[in-house]
Amino acid sequence: MKLTYLTENNADELMTMGCYGIGVGRTAAAAIEQNSDKDGIMWPLPLAPYTVALLCLDSADKQCASVAAAIHDGLEKHGIDVLLDDREERPGVKFKDADLIGCPLRVTVGSRGLKEGIIEVKWRREKETEKIPQDLALEKIFEIMHNKLGKLL
Repeated sequence: MKLTYLTENNADELMTMGCYGIGVGRTAAAAIEQNSDKDGIMWPLPLAPYTVALLCLDSADKQCASVAAAIHDGLEKHGIDVLLDDREERPGVKFKDADLIGCPLRVTVGSRGLKEGIIEVKWRREKETEKIPQDLALEKIFEIMHNKLGKLL
């Protein structure tokens, strides 16, 4: 707006302006303050930057990477925001980072679980982890999300 004021030396200076209303940053800060625990953020579903944190525990394992990629693509195809963690880190690091970031739902694909034909699903706000069949992963994830969303409405 090029709003200026006159200094005591008769020089024009641009004013510094700010907004003190409720904005995106303040809304996010309030949500984080109200929805966190010792492990990190627990985003409310409507505010979450990503709905699902998808952890591929063994990126070097072709089957593990392939299953994680298929789940990622299937969720995104249905308009679900997914954060894929395919870093070459230890599982504990990935679990801790997922809790810190606070995506509402965590889906874990690991080579050990795949040997049993399962993947794990866990809501950030809950302690229990649910094991679901790998071959029905997308269907079960959608069912789990639908059941949770129905309870929230």
